[in-house]
Amino acid sequence: MHPILRALLIVCGLASLLAACETAPVSGRSQMMLVNENEEREMGLKAYREVLNKEPLSRDAQVNAMVEKVGRRIANAAEHPPQELWRAPRFRWEFKTVDKNEPNAFCLPGGKIVVYTGLLPITKTEAGLAVVLAHEVAHALARHGAERMSDQMVASVGTAAAAVALSATVSGRSRTYLPAMMAAVGAGATVGYILPMSRAQESEADRIGLVLMAMAGYDPREAIGLWERMRAASSGKRQAEWLSTHPADTTRIADIRRWLPEAMQYYKPR
Repeated sequence: MHPILRALLIVCGLASLLAACETAPVSGRSQMMLVNENEEREMGLKAYREVLNKEPLSRDAQVNAMVEKVGRRIANAAEHPPQELWRAPRFRWEFKTVDKNEPNAFCLPGGKIVVYTGLLPITKTEAGLAVVLAHEVAHALARHGAERMSDQMVASVGTAAAAVALSATVSGRSRTYLPAMMAAVGAGATVGYILPMSRAQESEADRIGLVLMAMAGYDPREAIGLWERMRAASSGKRQAEWLSTHPADTTRIADIRRWLPEAMQYYKPR
């Protein structure tokens, strides 16, 4: 490639990256976004449909009702942000429970929430479930999936190629980055540049989630007990923190204790 053309591509790429900067809710952290919201929601919907096509849905009316109830309260809080902490997402919320003994839950862009029944023995109560769902909704509010994909685009193809990638069609990009969308909601990442950002996003989702659950009328102090139960349930199964996409349990609990006063400002018991 001619040096001048290469330089122009790099300049265009840098300009695109600067134009794509956003600010995360609550924390105020600067984010790079190379994926627009329509693309992100389309990928989220495709990923959601994939999950529903391959996973068995729960037929337990009581469990489904609890997931719907807690999810609706968290969703309502997300759609009514206090003091302009974030922009109301106006998602088309849906809530599904998968009958599978796996401690998992996620919220895909567009407000598609899935809870696995294997999580419920750990969450135990509505408040415990609210901790997890608020955390997952926080990921969607902060557009962490799009941010992860943006980081992957730049890390894998470089700034100049990222500028070219911005012109890709929605359908083509959806096919390319659908696996990345699934990875962004819990399938891990490569050790290196992407991984530390993922840990930062997990901590950020904890902080935003505390505010969300407080707004929904759930005591954010319940988060400490939930993560202590998570730690007990996963005892002996965790990787070292530097190889994990999640903070160490002791780090997470310490951070939650530090953020509780902020969240308690929004707590009104129901």
